[in-house]
Amino acid sequence: MSRTHTICNCCGERVTHSAGERPCEVLNGWLMVSKWAGPGVVEHHSFCCLGCLKTWTDGQVPQVPEVFLRAFDK
Repeated sequence: MSRTHTICNCCGERVTHSAGERPCEVLNGWLMVSKWAGPGVVEHHSFCCLGCLKTWTDGQVPQVPEVFLRAFDK
């Protein structure tokens, strides 16, 4: 029987399941995100919990350079 692996894009946690198992039961609590990466290109990301999704999402947001933020101190 064919085995499928779902891996968390943040922490690397892995769930192995057979093709006959229902993903909604095996991946209970997991989150799946689809992201448009360009014309006709969709990236799929899997996360084992909201914390991992948040960590990944925070990494996708551009950060304001620290030197810019320090300019407001003066």
